[in-house]
Amino acid sequence: MHSRGKPIAQDVDLLSVARRTPGFSGADLANVLNEAALLTARANQKLITNSSLDEAIDRVIAGPQRRTRLMSEHEKLITAYHEGGHALVAAALPGNDPVHKITILPRGRALGYTMVLPDQDKYSQPRSQMLDQLAYMLGGRAAEEMIFHDPTTGAGNDIEKATNLARAMVTQYGMTERLGAIKLGESGSQPFLGRDLGHSRDYSESVAAIVDEEVKNLLATAHQEAFDILEENRDVLDALVLELLDKETLDKEQIARIFEALRMRPARPAWTGSDPRRPSDMPPVEIPQEIRDRAKANGTPAAAEPDAGAVVTPPGAGGDVHGGPAAPGGGSPPPTPPAPGAP
Repeated sequence: MHSRGKPIAQDVDLLSVARRTPGFSGADLANVLNEAALLTARANQKLITNSSLDEAIDRVIAGPQRRTRLMSEHEKLITAYHEGGHALVAAALPGNDPVHKITILPRGRALGYTMVLPDQDKYSQPRSQMLDQLAYMLGGRAAEEMIFHDPTTGAGNDIEKATNLARAMVTQYGMTERLGAIKLGESGSQPFLGRDLGHSRDYSESVAAIVDEEVKNLLATAHQEAFDILEENRDVLDALVLELLDKETLDKEQIARIFEALRMRPARPAWTGSDPRRPSDMPPVEIPQEIRDRAKANGTPAAAEPDAGAVVTPPGAGGDVHGGPAAPGGGSPPPTPPAPGAP
């Protein structure tokens, strides 16, 4: 809809543009197309190309490129390891979204950034993915510590966003065993009172100390996990940094080629928040569309498949459709803010 009336080249795939802009509102998409049209006009071209759309998306997400900001070679090297740390940790953990782009060119207030985006819109997120995100956010800081033995101020924004996410996991989403599923703190809806006056704390000082301790534990665990992943994949990290220093910007295909040798981490164990709460060993019911797709692929009629809502009793379970206790695990997907960008 927003591309109507704009001269777009035939090789432009609007579906791929849509996949790169999950969560964008209609105004954001209109801004992308208008920015791409302006870039095309400035370049004295007549058709909007993939390169102009790519630059327009980057401008909407991270701001314009700072061509006047000159960095020394050593600072470029630090930035390359920082962004490489983000990208490698994000790719090594199965709960993170795909890495679409890495650049060490200054843009907005950032010296570089790593673009990690989902392939489709998301409206909820499980605890395991939030833990993976914490590690990804601290991957840049861990890379600086491991390589240069001296972290820089470039991780300031990463630490801020990781702290906010960890605190939300503790106080809003009930994702720690020590405090349990409880909402701590009440946010008022009076924006003119300021942040501190519009927020009331409805818990004691002792509970506040536990909250701070749980937040610190989440961040410390994620930080160590990111460091360990980088140590396991130092050769891949160095190869990525060399490519970044050579090309300055890498797209999804180039990144995937470098990460072919990446040592992946396994999926996180199930979590229910309490040992007495044992998850069922029965899987969830199948989605009807998946049943139809499988039947179509196998060339069998969909009627031959079991009903999506049918309860199948496993051998030895008798009449108890819920099954017995199994290994600890489980969890529920709460809403969460979108993953942050680069420092």
